[in-house]
Amino acid sequence: MQHSNPLAAQDGTSARFITIGEIMLRLTPPNYEKIRMATSFEASYGGSEANIALALANLGVDSTFFTVVPNNSLGKSAVRMLRSNDVHCSPVILSSPEETPTHRLGTYYLETGFGIRSSKVTYDRKNSAITEYDFSKVDLDALLKDFTWLHLSGITPALAPNCRGLIMNCLKIAKAHDLTVSFDGNFRSTLWTWEEARDFCTECLPYIDVLMGIEPYHLWKDENDHSKGDKKDDIPFRPSYEQQDEIFQAFVERYPNIQCIARHVRYAHSGSENSLKAFMWYQGHTFESKMFTFNILDRVGGGDAFASGLIYAMIHNYKPMDMINFAVASSVIKHTIRGDANITDDADAIRHLMDMNYDIKR
Repeated sequence: MQHSNPLAAQDGTSARFITIGEIMLRLTPPNYEKIRMATSFEASYGGSEANIALALANLGVDSTFFTVVPNNSLGKSAVRMLRSNDVHCSPVILSSPEETPTHRLGTYYLETGFGIRSSKVTYDRKNSAITEYDFSKVDLDALLKDFTWLHLSGITPALAPNCRGLIMNCLKIAKAHDLTVSFDGNFRSTLWTWEEARDFCTECLPYIDVLMGIEPYHLWKDENDHSKGDKKDDIPFRPSYEQQDEIFQAFVERYPNIQCIARHVRYAHSGSENSLKAFMWYQGHTFESKMFTFNILDRVGGGDAFASGLIYAMIHNYKPMDMINFAVASSVIKHTIRGDANITDDADAIRHLMDMNYDIKR
């Protein structure tokens, strides 16, 4: 029986969204414990691209996820979780031991921070099924056919050479088929070096319409003399409006295909309290969102919630200031939800927060 999302009928758009990446088993000690203290772990599933598909599907967007998982109980359980949240999983490959010899689902462990103690992630994802699969067997033209939006990130190409080839081929095919392409650099220092990430992600820029974040990319001051440095080297981690506008303008001058750039800026007062705002370049102007301060239940996936919020707002033709405020509010709400993904089916709740309305809804 063909799986369908009952919320999509209420969405009012013709958007068909697909994203590609790895889904992992997440194991978390309960009650903010450290791993060395834990006698049990809470199990869930997550991964950057999967988180975005889950968030959009819960808000009624027709969303599909493509990945490779081992054909065993762990792989099937991950797919079952996605399907239970109305994500289409028909393209997902359940691989055999012959296709992916190590035959494993990637895993990561999360120690949830509290107060002055930061959260900590430990990966156990080497030789996962997606890194061992031969993607030359996949008809990528057929995979992307009939979709309107493709989202990718810099995490998947960092996993293995076959994944780098997959992402680059999908970018080129999406461009040829006139899909809207969003991309989040999402640098992970445990997966590859800063220079490796910048080299590859910069190659992706000519194919991207919506860029999440301003790193890791080369934006040389002088393309013929790299010793002069990168234009982004001169701005602080928390830039002023003028500094951020200058970088956005440099990106779109060099890559006129980019239609929108957005990045959030985090202020960590402690492991349990943060503030968040964002900047966005769109239609020739830079916009700055409201600042939100909040307590954290679960920080993982906050960036993915920002990305999914922006995609949702763009699909639904929000005004620019509403787009960026909705994206930040989506991220803020995610910080109050356990697990990787922003599992909420209530766009009104996000809009209430974006208007800084904290009153009870009844």
